[in-house]
Order: sequence, then structure tokens, then C-alpha cells
Amino acid sequence: MFQLYFGLLVIGSAVAQIPSFGGCPDVETVSNFDVKKYLGKWYEQERFFAAFEVGAKCVTAEYSENDNGTIKVVNKQINYVTSKPSSIEGYAVQKTPGDAKLGVIFPSSPIKSEGPYWIVDTDYDSYAVVWSCSELGFASAKIAWILTRERFPVHAVIEAAYQAIDKAKINKQFFMRTDQKHCD
Repeated sequence: MFQLYFGLLVIGSAVAQIPSFGGCPDVETVSNFDVKKYLGKWYEQERFFAAFEVGAKCVTAEYSENDNGTIKVVNKQINYVTSKPSSIEGYAVQKTPGDAKLGVIFPSSPIKSEGPYWIVDTDYDSYAVVWSCSELGFASAKIAWILTRERFPVHAVIEAAYQAIDKAKINKQFFMRTDQKHCD
């Protein structure tokens, strides 16, 4: 049993998410999602563990329109140890207008598959709760983010995100706070 669980942890780490037995839960997303209102810069406030963010602080995500109808995605972070910034660029695809279930692809990433990017809740102006879950046969790998428009949001913004997380039955124990201090 230990070997099986260890194997799941290795698989989960490879795709940078929280591994668990069973499939992905059905998480409700924003209805009538307006992708244009979602565009712009977001600051990561909290997240599930993600291997690609180990040692990261000052994490941001910026979304803009591409000419081909996809959404340009630019994620940036600063390494705690080296203080060096890094970024990765990709694109998101909204398969159906109004659907908050997008697919994100980072062409320079070692994993070339489309990752689920579901907007669980957002008011577009202050916060967004994002969910991702991938099926791995008899297991799944989950990740979630709390994004905000301000680097240092007021408490009410985070509370609104927590309410959305509770409503979606996303486990809050896996969230870790993202350091947004000394980012200049």
C-alpha cells in the first residue's frame, strides 16, 4: 500500500498538484462567464501546492486577447532564494462562449497537455477562485487558486473567496498563502 501511495505522490508531483484517490469532483463554475471582464492582471493570494511554484513569491497572472480568439496567459514569479524573476507564457481556450471551463496550454512546459482551468467564482473586479482537476485513472490531481486584482486586498475580498470555496466544497486545508511582499 505504501508503494501505491508513494507512486501517487510522485505522479501528483509530476503534474504539480494534490493527488488523491478517486475521480475529480463535480465543481460548479460561474454561469454566463464574461471572459473579457476577466482579462487583466491578477495577484495570487493563496494556492494548493504546485511543484512549478516551489520557492515562488510575487506570483501574478495576466490575461489578454490573442488575435486568433484564444486568451494569452503570462504567469510571473520571483524566486525566494535567487530573487530572480521568471515567467511562462501560454494560452487559454474557451470552448463555449459563456462557459467558465477553460483549457490552458503552456507550449514551453515539459507537460504538453491542456490543463483544466475552471473559474469557480469571480466578481471580476476583486477576486477569483480557480479550480483544476485532472483524472489519473483511479486517482486525480487537484489544484486551486485564490486570485485578486490588488496585491494586498482588503479582508472582505478574501472572505468572499473563502465563501465561494466553501460553497464549492473545495478543501481549504491545502491552501498556502503566497508571499506578495517586496516584489519590486
